Amino acid sequence: MSLLNILRQVDIFYEFPQEHLSKIAEVCHEVTYQKGEIIVQENTPSNELYIIAEGTVEIILDPRLLSAQSSLVEPSTIATLWPGQTFGEIGLVDRGMRSASARSAVDGTLLLAIGRDELLHLCDADHSFGYMLMRNIASDLAFKIRNTDLLLRERLLWEARPR
Repeated sequence: MSLLNILRQVDIFYEFPQEHLSKIAEVCHEVTYQKGEIIVQENTPSNELYIIAEGTVEIILDPRLLSAQSSLVEPSTIATLWPGQTFGEIGLVDRGMRSASARSAVDGTLLLAIGRDELLHLCDADHSFGYMLMRNIASDLAFKIRNTDLLLRERLLWEARPR
């Protein structure tokens, strides 16, 4: 599948015209991972956005980063992402530390990586491009926050049930 066809299927590039997708394709680089390989580590600097072109990626949280008392709790997979989905968007917005780890779930997981500086340069050069991208990233992050809220509510209900 061509790079432009892959980019057309990515949520954060929804309704992007061909010319914008072509600009994004110019700054992408491909990276391949095998099953079990860590792509990004939680609590490390964030400077790339990743697009899943082929394969699947597990998003993992390690509660042990909060305190030594949580040593009995193992890291958990909180989401599985598929082709067309992205991760690393938060780092584009705030340059903060990664909020979770990402691990390849299958051999041959192909990712498209885009550096923060390159993407922001495209936004600065074309404000229409920048507006569309930031709007779509905001929508994607809002969806993820709502999903997390539902998971937390479910957990709270489970913990509050009569025993």
